[in-house]
Amino acid sequence: MKKTSLPSPFVLINMAMTADGKIATANRAVSSFGSRRDHEHLLELRATADAVLAGARTVDGAKINMGPGGIKFRTRRIRRGLEEFNLRVVASRTGTLNPEAEIFRHHFSPILILTTQLASQSRLKKLQAVADEVKICGNEEIDFNQALRWLGSRWGVRRLLCEGGGELNDALFRAGLVDELHLTICPVVFGGRTSPTIAEGAGAVTLEAAAQGKLKSLRRFGDELFLTYGFSRAKP
Repeated sequence: MKKTSLPSPFVLINMAMTADGKIATANRAVSSFGSRRDHEHLLELRATADAVLAGARTVDGAKINMGPGGIKFRTRRIRRGLEEFNLRVVASRTGTLNPEAEIFRHHFSPILILTTQLASQSRLKKLQAVADEVKICGNEEIDFNQALRWLGSRWGVRRLLCEGGGELNDALFRAGLVDELHLTICPVVFGGRTSPTIAEGAGAVTLEAAAQGKLKSLRRFGDELFLTYGFSRAKP
């Protein structure tokens, strides 16, 4: 992987949610409910990104490898001047990511882990054994400004696709680092006061502190709506 000095990557988030704003059931047992078209949309977005980012809970809770998909999408990447296989980045604040997770069983591209000083030496050692690099970014919370600059300068990441979960998305929104939100609204209602949403971390406490987006596009496929919102980066 070519390593050049680049600015902080363009960050886009892609999520599917129910008609009542949930991304999983209250017990988190059901988190995949989008159509085949929604899954295709996910792979289309991956085909535009140098790296894909997900949180530890998302990686641990599903059998995913975070790869680019089939040859059709890998060909699109090459035509765009990207590597055939995207980098894979996992955020794990305390380093509790399972070293036996599905992602580590697939070795087609580098796996990078972002963590903090809260990760014990024993956990770091286990993760270093299965990942290509483990980067400590912050004391108790991941400093995503630092992490994104590192991804740009160390790994040449210009475009970063985040696929959740909610706490990771919230951290990026609160840091003012989100450029686009791609949102699929699906004709399903989960309900439940504890069901997770697309941004479920600390959140904003005032309207002024909330991330303010502008609708860039809206498309309908069957009973699903595909929306894209643009956001302005927070001033450094």
